[in-house]
Amino acid sequence: MFKALADSNRRKLLDQLFKKNGQTLNELCSHLEMTRQSVTKHLVILEEANLIVVEWQGRNKLHYLNVAPIGEIYDRWIGKYEKHRVQALQELKNRLEEENDD
Repeated sequence: MFKALADSNRRKLLDQLFKKNGQTLNELCSHLEMTRQSVTKHLVILEEANLIVVEWQGRNKLHYLNVAPIGEIYDRWIGKYEKHRVQALQELKNRLEEENDD
């Protein structure tokens, strides 16, 4: 998953799906200055990393953002570091309020 996220073009594709989920290849290509083949290769990597899900609707292949793996990364690595910052800010706020009350 981290290898898939390491490429800026793949992150741009994920950003486009975040803005409007369920886009076709043509829609995604219109936002990037890449060939259709390049976009397709990036989408395959994102799909293999489980960061996007593909659904066929008739003849249209729609691409959807799968936020579950990103949420797991947040919970496992990012969230635990953020928790300490929030606690530190809360403690600072409490101390400042106590000083103002004195």
